[in-house]
Amino acid sequence: MSNSTLRDAALKYHSEGRPGKIEVVSTKPLTTQNDLSLGYTPGVAEVCLVIKDDPAAAEKYTSKANLVAVVTNGTAVLGLGNIGPLAAKPVMEGKAVLFKKFANIDVFDLEINETDPDKLVDIVASLEPTFGGINLEDIKAPECFYIEEKLRERMKIPVLHDDQHGTAIIVLAAFINATELAGKTKESVKIICSGAGAAGLACMNLLAEWGVPRRNITLVDVAGVIHAARENLHPTHVPFAHPTAARTLAEAVAGAGADVFFGLSAPGILTPEMVKTMADKPIIFAMANPTPEIMPDLARAARPDAIIGTGRSDFPNQINNVLGFPYLFRGALDCGATTFNTEMKIAAAKALANLARAEPEPGLATAYKGSKLKFGPEYLIPKPFDNRLLSTIAPAVAEAAMASGVAQRPIADLAAYAAGLHASIDQSFALMRDIITLAKQEPKRVVYPEGEDPRILQAAQAVITQGLARPILLGRAEVVREHINDLGLTMREGTDFTLIDPQTDNAIEDYAQAYYTLRQRDGVTLGEARIHLRSRWLTWASLMVQRNEADAIVCGISGRFMRYLPIAAHIINGSKSTDNIYALQVVMAKDKVLFMADTHVQLNPTAEQLAEMTVLAAQEMQQFGIEPRVALLSHSNFGSSRNANTLKLQQARQIMQARWPSLAVEGEMQADTALNMDVMHRIFPESKLTEPANLLIFPDVDSANIAFNMVRMMGNDVDYIGPILLGLNKPVHIVSVDAPVRRVINLTALAVVQAQQAASRSRPNLRKGTR
Repeated sequence: MSNSTLRDAALKYHSEGRPGKIEVVSTKPLTTQNDLSLGYTPGVAEVCLVIKDDPAAAEKYTSKANLVAVVTNGTAVLGLGNIGPLAAKPVMEGKAVLFKKFANIDVFDLEINETDPDKLVDIVASLEPTFGGINLEDIKAPECFYIEEKLRERMKIPVLHDDQHGTAIIVLAAFINATELAGKTKESVKIICSGAGAAGLACMNLLAEWGVPRRNITLVDVAGVIHAARENLHPTHVPFAHPTAARTLAEAVAGAGADVFFGLSAPGILTPEMVKTMADKPIIFAMANPTPEIMPDLARAARPDAIIGTGRSDFPNQINNVLGFPYLFRGALDCGATTFNTEMKIAAAKALANLARAEPEPGLATAYKGSKLKFGPEYLIPKPFDNRLLSTIAPAVAEAAMASGVAQRPIADLAAYAAGLHASIDQSFALMRDIITLAKQEPKRVVYPEGEDPRILQAAQAVITQGLARPILLGRAEVVREHINDLGLTMREGTDFTLIDPQTDNAIEDYAQAYYTLRQRDGVTLGEARIHLRSRWLTWASLMVQRNEADAIVCGISGRFMRYLPIAAHIINGSKSTDNIYALQVVMAKDKVLFMADTHVQLNPTAEQLAEMTVLAAQEMQQFGIEPRVALLSHSNFGSSRNANTLKLQQARQIMQARWPSLAVEGEMQADTALNMDVMHRIFPESKLTEPANLLIFPDVDSANIAFNMVRMMGNDVDYIGPILLGLNKPVHIVSVDAPVRRVINLTALAVVQAQQAASRSRPNLRKGTR
């Protein structure tokens, strides 16, 4: 993208709609006079008095414990220099957005027109009653050191200058992994750091705290090597000023036989000739932006054995602060830390390094096409959109804060805390947690007829890693193997999964005869049976399940739902009819979970079908540990309108009342009545529902599908699991073509549990008189 195109796009991005990138949103309702009297006067005075008597209560009754100030005076903004606080505001708003996106932390950006360090300290320190933490940003050195030090002395909330310590934490994580890959030890490595400002000094100090001897670190600034005989040394440089004859960067690199080069300085200052003088397997982190100290291709040409990182997203191993600061503050805020100490920073770096060594998050390869997300020289640290960062780093930070004695609100159960954080990012996680636990207890054989699709392969890798199932992949063998290699997956054919190529597998004749026997009166010849099996791999998969050679099927990622369903139903249920098959969707939006049926199969279900789908859906809800509260939806409220559809719904309710009297079912009713108990009590106070409905049954597939798709498109905080097929004799789930990897994994786990229960006959039951 050219500079002019980038400028135009950025200006448009910031000006469209409401100017800027942030807004304040109320977390409490403010729609009635009562709300107003509670949220403001007179009710708010009661809260004020409680906090006056107990200041710690502010964390319970206000936003303080989740509110961070991003503070700048605009003296060192990005690579733009001293552009002033107002011009720095877009950057601070951007920082606020990152806090919210990655850690759900609220931010006020504060651009302060003050360059006197002591006055700036006074201003920021006076704001302690408002905030749970302070993020200092884009304040020039050396004043930034003094400002942070004084604020840490005066304030009892965590203060972090992210340009220093955020960078240092990511650098340490990359350093830990790079030295292990290169076979180097922290005690013996020789380090050259070009850049002795805020970031450079913070990085080197944290490395020293980690265990790198300061005598092995050589600092270089614009005037050359910082050495013991140099005059007018700044106090922050003294610990790294050693006796040396080197005076230039080139002399320092060659003379030390440098193992590691850190660049936090200026573009192009490290030449290929310098790189050639470095030790075996040199580590080069050239982090100047947008042009690094040496371009990776030049470094690689000079030393093919080099491990290289930059500050840019278009090269491997990006040293990016967003991997750190949201999660540091999340952990610190949640345990009530009074400061950020070295123990917390090292804990964050170690957690980040360890995460890079774990199996990549399912679906991450889709977001980073062309990248091999496998621990190695080109994957030293995780990617910013790895959803595990929050639930990995924040608990590590909190644990270190507690162990070092700076946590005011210790977290009793760190595992539960981590699970809660993960659920806040992946809404399906909280709902699926028990299902996944059950699946792991007795993994089943799940066949994926679209085994060549990269999303299926990523899902299969995750299923294997988590111990959920034993995958069977159908596909052309050479294509599947090539994709596994390209994606950097570690699953082993024959050990971790089974690969069947329907075009060459020796079982074709046996399967063809079985399929021919099933379809011979549909005009299918034995030869056509062979063709179907070689080209329609769902047919092969369905026969495997029907013959008990597999336990479940997950498919649909490359085909239409209603093309797949008849094939599976005919083979597995032994009937061409789909009259008793239904589709259930689970929609999750913040703190609300709704089950919706039938969104895909029955165009205009009868009363009997509505009753059957409701009971099947209710049984499925019990798998998730949720008691069903059923609403039969209509444009009518309890007989206010009489037509064929409303009469059908009333009849369905009567059938369920007679056969399953314990099931809480009401209707027909409008959707707002079903979801709002105030409306329900006003319209029909005798309702059997004592809480809002959580299972919504629609009169036809059009209304169900329209409602489902409208709800799921309402915002980024809406997620869903499904469609979950009900009424098949064996577990089969047909996902949508746009399904992410996580949804495939979820439906795999659900299919495994359904297969377990089918084998043991322990499926939840809603027989007459039971619940």
